[in-house]
Amino acid sequence: MAPQTAEELGGLDALVNNAGRQIAVERIEDLTAEQWERTFRTNIEAMFRVVKAAIGYLPAGSTIVNSTSIQAYSPSTHLLDYASTKAAINNFTKGLATQLAPRGIRVNAVAPGPIWTPLQVSDGQPEEALPHFGKNTPLGRAGQPTELAPAYVFLSSSESSYVLGETLNVNGGQPSP
Repeated sequence: MAPQTAEELGGLDALVNNAGRQIAVERIEDLTAEQWERTFRTNIEAMFRVVKAAIGYLPAGSTIVNSTSIQAYSPSTHLLDYASTKAAINNFTKGLATQLAPRGIRVNAVAPGPIWTPLQVSDGQPEEALPHFGKNTPLGRAGQPTELAPAYVFLSSSESSYVLGETLNVNGGQPSP
């Protein structure tokens, strides 16, 4: 993050990391090293780099919210690379939360479970699975992106001032740790 950006924004007090690459591959034999590496670069390495660039601009009282997924706990067989990055994000969040707590910076995560996003229809799910996407949740449907917003707002607000290293699951009732 350039000093000019922080200055033009009037400072930085909340950082939300929400980049994701998800491409379904049915068999590990078909999962290329290039796809594995690109998924890790997009989903976890970029998060690390953004946090490193922003950390000098985050004062005490700031918050970082990372996007993970139900896939971190219950990986789909066709999303090995994606699910692995989401588990890494959970650990990154917990470790970073502990590291930054003495500086007054809170770090948490939101773990969506099946949500209708462009990822799903652009190779994120096998085409034949799309009609059933999210129907295995206790609510019997996939969620909508707007149903995630309150979780991010809560974790970015002062109302969550005593919440640290937490992963808030917004997943239609799917059991998760």
